[in-house]
Amino acid sequence: MARILTLTFLLLISFSNFAQQVKVEGYFLQDSAMLGERTGYVLKAEYPESFQILFPDSSFNFGDQVLLEKQVFATSTSEGTTLDSAVYYISNFSLDSSIYVALPVYEILPYDSIAHYPLEDELKLKLTLDSIPEELQFKQNNVYQPLEKEINWIIISIWLGILFIVLAIIYFLFGNRIRKFFAQRNQRNKWKRFEKLWEQKIEELLEKPSIELADDTIGLWKSYMADLTNEPYQEWTSSEISEKMEDKKVFDALRGIDLIIYAGQNTESQESTTYLKEIAQKTFREKLMKIKNERTV
Repeated sequence: MARILTLTFLLLISFSNFAQQVKVEGYFLQDSAMLGERTGYVLKAEYPESFQILFPDSSFNFGDQVLLEKQVFATSTSEGTTLDSAVYYISNFSLDSSIYVALPVYEILPYDSIAHYPLEDELKLKLTLDSIPEELQFKQNNVYQPLEKEINWIIISIWLGILFIVLAIIYFLFGNRIRKFFAQRNQRNKWKRFEKLWEQKIEELLEKPSIELADDTIGLWKSYMADLTNEPYQEWTSSEISEKMEDKKVFDALRGIDLIIYAGQNTESQESTTYLKEIAQKTFREKLMKIKNERTV
């Protein structure tokens, strides 16, 4: 029993002396750093030349720290002792006021490995604000600051779609009435313009009768009648118009103005122009009635 205890004690002493042959040192290049700030950590290992030592790489679990870069320096050996060093640039994302880091180096054995750790080094978290005041002080500013508003195209598209559907429903239900309304309003506006121009031409014709004014007056009437009936009144003679309308008085009225054009007479001009206006007004009313009685196709 005593021999077993003695053997175990000698093995422990031998292993302790063996481990002490590897010296590891690790420390930060600064005492404090802000959250996520790039910070350098130096790791050095001094060991016998015959040892095989490995430094941690990117596969090592750094915890709340993120490895950004590893900078390795050339190995130096002097009098049987080797010195290796590396700088690990990490970012700390721990919210603790201080973190303690000790990166190991690994001694490679035939069937195992031994991790050698340095003393832990402290890195304090540097706060952006040194302290938060008990009462917040706000800066007074009554100047209006306009904010840029982002256009919400989805909402606009939805509203445009709703508007299109509503307009389509209105057109389907009231489209015929709407078309008739605008068609009748268009004809009334044309009648007002014709009546105004007609009165001006008649007044000029009665005051200063001339072939040119008589020709313009008949041309105005024929143009308006052609627009109402879609018939080529401008191409027809007075007799052809009378035949188409089956009204001899129309021929007499046009002939009364023709006498001014060809013979310079104006005795029948006022009666003729009045009757032609009545014919135009009658045709205008028939046009309105036709529009009103039209059926939707």
